Amino acid sequence: MHDVLIGVIGGTGLYHLDNLTHIETVNPNTPWGHPSSPINICSLQSGTKVAFLARHGKNHDISPSTVPSCANIAALKSLGVRAIIAFSSVGSLREEIVPGHIAIPTQIIDRTKGTRPGSFFDGTRVVAHAAFGDPFGTKLVRWLEVEVENALREQGNGVVLHKDKCIICMEGPQFSTRAESMMYRSWGADLINMSVLPEAKLAREAEISYALIASATDYDSWRPHAEAVTVTQVHETLKANAETARHIAASVLEDLHLATVQGDIMSEEKGSMEYSIMPSHGKRSEEDVEKLAYILPEYFGSNDVAN
Repeated sequence: MHDVLIGVIGGTGLYHLDNLTHIETVNPNTPWGHPSSPINICSLQSGTKVAFLARHGKNHDISPSTVPSCANIAALKSLGVRAIIAFSSVGSLREEIVPGHIAIPTQIIDRTKGTRPGSFFDGTRVVAHAAFGDPFGTKLVRWLEVEVENALREQGNGVVLHKDKCIICMEGPQFSTRAESMMYRSWGADLINMSVLPEAKLAREAEISYALIASATDYDSWRPHAEAVTVTQVHETLKANAETARHIAASVLEDLHLATVQGDIMSEEKGSMEYSIMPSHGKRSEEDVEKLAYILPEYFGSNDVAN
């Protein structure tokens, strides 16, 4: 335990945070392996600690489908993290969400293909059904909406924040076909990316409050008579988006730490798994108990192990 309450996961284009003092770099070996990158523990000017992890590796050499999300979330939990702010570059499925704008989604549609480990309970003989109707930390999202809007107003470059949006998570690594992009719009999706799942699901199982700050880079492939999205197009807006993301992080992290210490913003997640874990009619294996105790020590102890 390093007593770090706030974790930041950086996405495409966001590989570091500014104005922080580096304290140490750690690389926890969790029961699910090592995280995507060593985790930098840094401090704000006040001394508040923040853990930063690069989702795709520090050299962006990990594909969305192979990000070790179980290890990432478990590693952050092992440091004491209770709230995760994840940043991600996304495609916009709505005309009004202009490339360069920011969105904080509240709903997810899953279009991944089942190849990504999506639960800490996979491979164990313990069954759990975490509530996921509201896939992001509601209190955290509402708090962020106010703080991020203030940060963007302070920055003064005209970036707009979009709220209460639905993000669709596709498998990738290819971008959408035009037909898929149109279909996602008809489903009510507003944004599209390749990484919000299983991160959000795993954070819920680990009783960590999780929110996504999405930076629009393109219009995906739905617009008629316009070019389909390409990497070249995405890179044109990445630099500006990364600067906006770093400004947001610098503006909100101190107050988020204070809100986390005070506790109410985290109240939804704490204890949420207690009744999600199905009762066991027998003793559990030592291996399963040890593995799950890494993320949920409150529910798995030596008394659960078969003799």
